[in-house]
Amino acid sequence: MENIKALSVLDGRYSRLTEELRDVFSEYGLIKHRVFVEIQWLAFLVNDLKLSEINDSDIQKINTIADEFDSEAALRIKAIERTTNHDVKAVEYYIKEQLEANGLDSVKEWIHFSCTSEDINNTSYALMLKKGKAIVMKHMTDVLEKIESLGKNYKSVPMMSRTHGQPATPTTVGKEFINFAWRLKTELKSIENADIQAKINGATGNYNAHSFVFPEIDWIEAGKKFISDYLEVTPLLYTTQINPYSYISSLLHSMIRAASIIIDLNRDMWGYISIGYFKQKLKEGEVGSSTMPHKVNPIDFENGEGNMGIAISMMEHLAVKLLNSRFQRDLTDSTVLRNLGALFGYILIGFQNTLKGLSRIDLNRDAIDKDIDDNLELLAEPVQTVMRAFEEENPYEKLKALTRGKKITRKALDDLIDSLEKVPEDYKERMKALSVDKYTGLAEKLVDRYFK
Repeated sequence: MENIKALSVLDGRYSRLTEELRDVFSEYGLIKHRVFVEIQWLAFLVNDLKLSEINDSDIQKINTIADEFDSEAALRIKAIERTTNHDVKAVEYYIKEQLEANGLDSVKEWIHFSCTSEDINNTSYALMLKKGKAIVMKHMTDVLEKIESLGKNYKSVPMMSRTHGQPATPTTVGKEFINFAWRLKTELKSIENADIQAKINGATGNYNAHSFVFPEIDWIEAGKKFISDYLEVTPLLYTTQINPYSYISSLLHSMIRAASIIIDLNRDMWGYISIGYFKQKLKEGEVGSSTMPHKVNPIDFENGEGNMGIAISMMEHLAVKLLNSRFQRDLTDSTVLRNLGALFGYILIGFQNTLKGLSRIDLNRDAIDKDIDDNLELLAEPVQTVMRAFEEENPYEKLKALTRGKKITRKALDDLIDSLEKVPEDYKERMKALSVDKYTGLAEKLVDRYFK
């Protein structure tokens, strides 16, 4: 009930599905990461650049400010912000308060030294995205592994394909799952390899203040070392005041493709359930319709599709918008970046609903076998292909006349095969012995190959 007035479903109806994102992408998460970056920058100035002398005990006190950061500390920063009307400056003042409380006045002016707010913001978002990426990969992997297990379990189950919604060359149920597994696995690797980039080069990206005060320091190398060693992300050298965000755009486009693949899977599963190829496991107490007691609706796949669609629309906007900034910066990136948690929330809801849907399906072999048995005309393809190979007259046209838009009998097909003049007898026997359920090509081998 405490979430009953939540404006967004992310913190209301679906809050249990987005819980793991809260410490990363919430306002609290952003503030906590800002504090971490400020403390790391101070540690770098002291430890690596030796700009101030400080003992190990005092360094530990400084680290504690970030290590023990909690909701109460975040609320204190928000209270300071009500006066400063500047969120990053409020973080700076909070840390200075903590330093003073620990008798470390001598180092407090090194907090935020030579930094613009965006040095702290872009590094914080980089750390947040690094964590968000890992969370997305975990849920993608859960879905991928489920798809792979279904592919392996059903690799030998023949199934009539549908191209343009019409009966088409048979496949196997397992091979169709592996098609999705391969696509999703490709995007998982793309997301895993996505670089996370950050900069700490001052007000317009040129280390102006840094180099004016300490010209003897190689600030380009110092900045690279801080980003690489202290934050463990990739340094950016060429920026304006803000990060150009190409890395975010690249990451989001990989996630867009992954989300679109999941939508494709959800729609296919919805369709297969609709035509009876899969049944859904019943759960005691669930209701499928307020008026039709018999209904067992594929709501998990529908929810997966819908939420992935919202995620894609948000990711498409951010992936394009974040690449644009007027002159050396405007604030449009700032307000947009605050929605990262929302898009990660929707994509997580999409993955979890899809996984739930996949976990509730049972193969309906009777329906699948009936379509196989009722569509002997699917053998027109192999028969006319053999006819082509042995130069029979008008092979395609003859099979088209026999099969297009109508059902055929085994006798009619066998009679056609017997009438062939150029096809060797051993091939005729093979064609007459062929059944739709055996005409699945190399589907099983392709499934096996995927797992090698």
